[in-house]
Amino acid sequence: MELMKLLEGVEVRKIVGQTQKEIEGIAYHSRQVGKNFLFAAIRGMEADGHRFIDEAMERGAEAILLEEGPEMGGRTAIFVPNSRQALARVASNFYGDPSAKMRLVGITGTNGKTTTTFLLESILKKVGYAVGVIGTINYRYGQKVVPALNTTPESLDLQRILGEMSGEGISHVIMEVSSHGLDLDRVFGCQFDGAIFTNFTSDHLDYHQTLERYFESKRKLFFELLMKSRKTGRFAVTNADDPRGEEIVRGVDLPILRYGMGSSCDFSATKVNLTFEGISCQIRTPKGRFSLRSKLIGRINLYNILAAVTTGFGMGFPLEILKEGVEDVEGVSGRFEKVANRKSIHVIVDYAHTRDALERVLSGLRDTLAYSSQNCGKIVTVFGCGGDRDRTKRPLMGEAAGRYSDLVVLTSDNPRTEDPLSIIEEVEKGFQALSLEEWHQNKMEAWRSKKGYLKVPDRREAIRMAIALARPEDIVLIAGKGHEDYQIVGKKKFPFDDRVEARKALEGV
Repeated sequence: MELMKLLEGVEVRKIVGQTQKEIEGIAYHSRQVGKNFLFAAIRGMEADGHRFIDEAMERGAEAILLEEGPEMGGRTAIFVPNSRQALARVASNFYGDPSAKMRLVGITGTNGKTTTTFLLESILKKVGYAVGVIGTINYRYGQKVVPALNTTPESLDLQRILGEMSGEGISHVIMEVSSHGLDLDRVFGCQFDGAIFTNFTSDHLDYHQTLERYFESKRKLFFELLMKSRKTGRFAVTNADDPRGEEIVRGVDLPILRYGMGSSCDFSATKVNLTFEGISCQIRTPKGRFSLRSKLIGRINLYNILAAVTTGFGMGFPLEILKEGVEDVEGVSGRFEKVANRKSIHVIVDYAHTRDALERVLSGLRDTLAYSSQNCGKIVTVFGCGGDRDRTKRPLMGEAAGRYSDLVVLTSDNPRTEDPLSIIEEVEKGFQALSLEEWHQNKMEAWRSKKGYLKVPDRREAIRMAIALARPEDIVLIAGKGHEDYQIVGKKKFPFDDRVEARKALEGV
């Protein structure tokens, strides 16, 4: 593409060098630069691309997109105020503005994004549309499935994926839009048709520093991207039961659809029954009610269902399609996922890695126990916290686990470069106000009569111990990693899957 055509819509301070150039590719990693490429010097969380401009030129870059630096002899330097936004716009131009050619729905919130994408995908497929999904587990469309490196890819990668989807005839795309993706302008310039807010709780404070900055990053999806989209028929969906549900759509001059359990919501659920076989309820909409039976488990999934139904309604689909689409979803990888066994133990693997997510899962399990049986089983929770990540949530997650569980088995998550025992000690601080008994592996006789916790740093051993201690009708929740099939120790990834380890423990392997 001609350089000046590539720069259409980009805010440029000045250009130094020839502008009559043909650009054959774009890169933001210097190692991926080829002959006649444009190299975008963006600032990352670990490195600044401006430091690699010389290497990019050595590899064949003919044009450099940068915020500051010296003029480059023989190469074209495009100085911009924000190289991340410039890269996003250039990438969209290079791949033909793909988001403008499809209906694009973005989902943001601390929890529930992934399950909501699966539900919406099912609804759209039930209508007969060709659907693409960009999310935490993978990026998928047609027969193609690519493991996700980031929930929201870098802008160049995102536009390439959207371009591929458009080229394959995909008509609708559902995208999880993370706070990092919003704050780092990865979705800048995307043309959204709809935006969904699931909920807001503390997370990622290692990056955002404050809750307000975290919230404002999420609000950008509505107030900036959705509002500035060139699409007609745009709409917003918000969880009216969340304390931030109204604030996130404040000032959004578009139709707003609200879901929740209150009668004042546009969409709500009544006659709710929660069991380990799934959810049954009636869904109330502005066009009437319909009964629904879902194989998903727990109250948190009832909210995800309401989010998907509300969005499908906003897209103009009939109620019977919404019902059939939701009911077709068997489950979501690592999200309240049951591990089948013959021991009548309810083993659940879930991605919950924030206080709110853990609290919602555990309170949902308490609800389900109350609905399901007069002989209430015990709840054993296995979890840890990731290393090199938000440390403020560690005691909060400990408090949530201790409050709702009968036994907590503290273990490692992805410790990365931190000492697993140090992480466990920080989580353990959350137990202080609960007066929990610390049990030891050689003395567990009384744990069923008194709440307490164990410290088992080895995650495999922790899962085996939790399942060995459980009896029929007990619940073993293995939280934090969900769909992940690896564990990060130091800076290396090792194969590890909670579901696989749980099956081995159940089978005595």
